Amino acid sequence: MNIAVIGWGSLIWDMEILSPHVEGAWQMQAGPLLPMEFSRISLKRKLGLVVCLDTTVGVDCATHVIRSTRTDIEATVEDLRARERAPLGRIGGVHRGGFQRGRRPEVIETVRAWCEKEGWHGAVWTDLEPNFEAHTKRGFTVEEGIRYLKTLGGESLEEAYTYIQNAPAQTATPLRAALAEDMWWQGIGAGR
Repeated sequence: MNIAVIGWGSLIWDMEILSPHVEGAWQMQAGPLLPMEFSRISLKRKLGLVVCLDTTVGVDCATHVIRSTRTDIEATVEDLRARERAPLGRIGGVHRGGFQRGRRPEVIETVRAWCEKEGWHGAVWTDLEPNFEAHTKRGFTVEEGIRYLKTLGGESLEEAYTYIQNAPAQTATPLRAALAEDMWWQGIGAGR
């Protein structure tokens, strides 16, 4: 039984406690295309913006996979849940045995089809929802995302900058493209 862990954000560069439960290296751009944007405000990341699956404003981005050492889908889900410090319901998963969990049916189906095509028995992924609007009372747009980032300071801004800059290049969202051209954002990097 080969089960894939799908990643696209900090999991790629910082597996933390997931490390003992995976083997091999990340297979970059080997996962399914999934819709994402930096539309989640993360307490773990000091209120910085993090990338999440977002079927409303997200764009399809390449994902990356690494093999779990587990042969049980529930154990693989638990490994990722522990690393993400997330509720069980915020870890998606599919398995040939009929297991499926996730917020969005279209994401579940995309991952299921990818597993079948690529020969994986199953896969798990972080399924945290966008929460920008819940936190700011404004819908997410690129302009609102930049406006929000400009309200951050100190450790929060440093964490946001580090996270966004460290995300794999394939996590090519509209916000990230705009920040690459933004003088204020580029100035943060120049001052480091």
